[in-house]
Amino acid sequence: MSINTGEIYRKIKNNVQSVIVGKDETVDLLICALMCGGHVLIEDVPGTGKTTLVKSLAASVDCEYNRIQFTPDLLPSDITGINFFNMKKSEFEFMPGPVFTNILLADEINRATPKTQSGLLECMEERQTTVDGKTYKMKYPFMTVATQNPIESMGVFPLPEAQLDRFMFKIPMSYPDTDGSVEILKRFSRNTDINISPVATAGDITDCRKQIEDIFVHEDVMRYAVRLCEATRSLDGVELGVSPRGTLVLMYAAKGLAAISGRDHVLPDDIKRAAMPVMAHRLIMNDSARIKPGAAEAAVNAVLESVSVPTEDAAYYSAKI
Repeated sequence: MSINTGEIYRKIKNNVQSVIVGKDETVDLLICALMCGGHVLIEDVPGTGKTTLVKSLAASVDCEYNRIQFTPDLLPSDITGINFFNMKKSEFEFMPGPVFTNILLADEINRATPKTQSGLLECMEERQTTVDGKTYKMKYPFMTVATQNPIESMGVFPLPEAQLDRFMFKIPMSYPDTDGSVEILKRFSRNTDINISPVATAGDITDCRKQIEDIFVHEDVMRYAVRLCEATRSLDGVELGVSPRGTLVLMYAAKGLAAISGRDHVLPDDIKRAAMPVMAHRLIMNDSARIKPGAAEAAVNAVLESVSVPTEDAAYYSAKI
């Protein structure tokens, strides 16, 4: 590999974990999404370190970072930008909004109205935004990390399925264990400031994405990914399964996981590892299943258990046929 994605990944992970205690898989998925050009939805209760995690990632990469605190009175123009009249020049000028950055933290995204949430759709999918009929390109790399609290129901607006589908991963933070909690107290007994320096550049992330695109995927592995997604469409309790776009995301996520593991090819285990954070939030459950906590995750586990995994040796999947 001309670009050592694995080495860049390890530098960023070590930097982030100087602030974030444990959470290996969460950090891995966040870095993977950054390198793949994907977006992440982090869902958990307040105080588990969601915002700190994103700030640590942004501080580890020498690129621009913006944060938006979503509230019910936030307008789409507060996100994308506005045209204002410059009295000195007697003409309208575009004032870019906070989306014109490299890493965007959309904090408590479900507190904003659907109209405001939709202001991010074009930015996330097409890396551009249209204001007053004129299209403006986003910076590259561009990544949106949104956070939300799953237990509140007052004053929140659940994300629509179309918006959820724009996120590569949906991942939880969860509480640390006892040892992790003690380590947090030791590290932050004096202050909670994030004091880390960048260990990678925006150019490094761009190069990593180019390398990930070249990761080889054997047809047998592709078929395994397709079978997993197809199986979600016939499960009891599932109204709509994973779409073809979701299948593409699953494969691309597996390529990213292979790259950060130092491989130039995807294994079936990469597909299995990516399945839960990629597929669960894309399932639309019926009314009876929706009220059951963890129904979507249980559906993905059922699919992983029922679909047979290719069992060839590792060298077989690296053979470019």
